[in-house]
Amino acid sequence: MHDLVKDYYANQLKSSADLRTSACCDASRMPDWLKPLLARIHPEVMSRYYGCGLVCPAGLDGLSVLDLGCGSGRDVYALAQLVGEAGRVVGVDMTEEQLAVAEAHREHHRQAFGFSRDNVEFRLGYIERLDELGLSDASFDVVVSNCVVNLSPDKEAVLRQVHRLLKTGGEFYFSDIQADRRVAPELRNDPVLYGECLGGALYWNDFLALARRRGFADPRLVKDRPIALTDPALAARVGNTRFYSATWRLFKLDGLEPDCEDYGQAVVYRGGLRGQEHRFILDKHHIIEAGRVFPVCGNTWRMLRDTRFAPWFDFIGDFSRHYGIFAGCGGGLPFDDADQGEGASCC
Repeated sequence: MHDLVKDYYANQLKSSADLRTSACCDASRMPDWLKPLLARIHPEVMSRYYGCGLVCPAGLDGLSVLDLGCGSGRDVYALAQLVGEAGRVVGVDMTEEQLAVAEAHREHHRQAFGFSRDNVEFRLGYIERLDELGLSDASFDVVVSNCVVNLSPDKEAVLRQVHRLLKTGGEFYFSDIQADRRVAPELRNDPVLYGECLGGALYWNDFLALARRRGFADPRLVKDRPIALTDPALAARVGNTRFYSATWRLFKLDGLEPDCEDYGQAVVYRGGLRGQEHRFILDKHHIIEAGRVFPVCGNTWRMLRDTRFAPWFDFIGDFSRHYGIFAGCGGGLPFDDADQGEGASCC
């Protein structure tokens, strides 16, 4: 599968216009606050973008960020502006041709950003074998990935490596393609469907089990949208399987509970985070208006108090008394069949 993916992205695709599904979506869906960042990125880097979502979470100033499957570096150079000159962004990809494009424009971006030093680096390697790249344990605040985990033949190894590299309180914030059922073998082994990020898509419930097994106890879905199969031949092969672009955040926090438990806690968002000045979006069920008391479960309270987000919040309550399961929490398919339109997890 590694050889198949490298051939598809190095040789079969010459630009994003060659893609045959909407899994990799257009920049018109991008939030307005991100558009100036992408406007500074070199056109050749932009033309080789094959991502499926938004992987620029809030609150990155001065942090260390790792981008898995960075390709030609579009997201690396966007993140480089968000972390600032004091931060750093490391991009990893297994395709030499893609990394050559990224490397060729490092000086262009340093000057475009007005930095006195280069704050990015690129490494050739596999996202399942990050331990071979000299990256130290607990050395990153945030790990991101844009439509790449589905391409990995060993997704459990990816999550194991991410957990190792994250600092306590850090997060894995990534977009990927997932399915409403386990993908049939004939689809998993189809070279075009695999290259288009569909054949390797995980069934969403299998992903949740995998994430919890690798130490991410309470995965949070931020945004999702259905994938349109615009190629009739591909649509016929896929049949009734539905695919979604989904953005998730997984926090490395010990002691999170498997369910949302109610301890009578609440938070107040002070406002001010770039891009989320007036409301903070933790996930699709936690959109917190600035200045308003917002009741939360114990896990959500900790995702805000024990992470980089703490300075932007006031915290009410503790864990001294338990009131049972938090109202409104439940199971079932997490995705929406309707496209969420402007502001969806897409750039």
